[in-house]
Amino acid sequence: MITHDLDLGARLQPVPRTAVFRDPEYYIWCGSMVRGDDGLCHLYTSRWPRALGFAAWVTHSEIAHAVAAQPLGPYTHRDVALPARGRDFWDGLCTHNPTILRFGSKYYLYYMGNTGDGVAMPTINWTHRNHQRVGVAVADHPNGPWQRFDQPLIAVTPGFHDALMASNPSVCARPEGGYLMVYKAVDVRGTPPFGGPVVHVAATSASPTGPFTKHPAAVFAKAGVAFPAEDPFIWWGPDRYWAVVKDNAGHFTGAGRSLVLFESADGLDWRLARHPLVSTLQLRWDDGTVQPLAALERPQVFLEAGRPAVLFRAASADPGYGHSFNLQIPLRGGGLPAAAVSSLAAE
Repeated sequence: MITHDLDLGARLQPVPRTAVFRDPEYYIWCGSMVRGDDGLCHLYTSRWPRALGFAAWVTHSEIAHAVAAQPLGPYTHRDVALPARGRDFWDGLCTHNPTILRFGSKYYLYYMGNTGDGVAMPTINWTHRNHQRVGVAVADHPNGPWQRFDQPLIAVTPGFHDALMASNPSVCARPEGGYLMVYKAVDVRGTPPFGGPVVHVAATSASPTGPFTKHPAAVFAKAGVAFPAEDPFIWWGPDRYWAVVKDNAGHFTGAGRSLVLFESADGLDWRLARHPLVSTLQLRWDDGTVQPLAALERPQVFLEAGRPAVLFRAASADPGYGHSFNLQIPLRGGGLPAAAVSSLAAE
C-alpha cells in the first residue's frame, strides 16, 4: 500500500531493452498511456520530423497514437490523434504534452496547443511558444474520433501567473468529487520573449471539460528561482495527492536535473515528499548497463488498480538532441505481472 513514506525512486526497476518506443524519422517526446476495453494499451506521444530539428517541437509537434498488448510494449504506431488543423485555430499548428485519462465511459486527452507563423527555427520560435494554451479532446474510444474544441480549456489571465502562456497539464479525479488540474504557467514580468517567472497553478472543476477555477497560490515554486520545475504528473491515492515533477537544476533534490516527488492533502498546497528524489539522468537497463542520458523528462505514471505500475519518460541520449524516444520503466509493487517484464527481457 502507498503511504506517506512512498519512495518512488526505490521502486524503479531496470528497463527491458524492448521497453522503448522510437521512430527513425521522428522525434518522440512525452508519452501517456491508458488501457482500453479492447485490452490494448494505448500510448499517446508527441512527435515531429527529425529533419526539422529538435526546436521544431514548438511549431510542428502532433500527438500520435500507438498500441501494444501490455504496458511495457513493444508499441506500434497506429495513427495521429490530434493533427494540425489550420493556423486559425488556437491549437491549429501544434499539439504537444499529452495526458490521457478515462473518467466514466469517456477518454480525455489533455494537451498543449498553439498556433503562429508555422516556421521551424534552429532555436525556439517564440511566437508559437507564447501562444501555448491548455486544451482537452474527448472520445468514446482510445482510437477516436476525438472531439476538439474551439476554445482552450485554460487560457491566459492578465495579471495572473499565466499571463503569457500555459502548458504541461496534468489532471486527476478528486476523492470528494470533481477534478484537479496542475499546469505550467508563465508570467509577463520577466524579460521578453521568455517572460517569467515560470511556476505552476492548481485549478479545480466539477467537470473534466471545465470550466476550471484557477487557485491564486503558485505551486512547485522556489524562492529566488525563476524557473525551478516543469512537467508535472499528479494522481490521488490512497490518502493524498502525489506529483512527479521535473527538477530543472536540482533546486529541490540537490541532485542536478532530476525528478522530484511532492505530496499534498488537498491538491492546492504542495510540499516535498519524505523521499523527494525519484531519479537522475542515469538509466539502468535490465542487462546491467547504466547509461547516462542527456535528457530524461516528461514523467507520466500508469496506474494499475490505483498503484503506480509504469513510469513513462521522454529521453534523449544525445547532448545535441539529434534524436529522442519514449521509455517505459517498470515500478516495483505496481501490480504489473512479473512475467510481463521477464518475457520482454527474453525477446
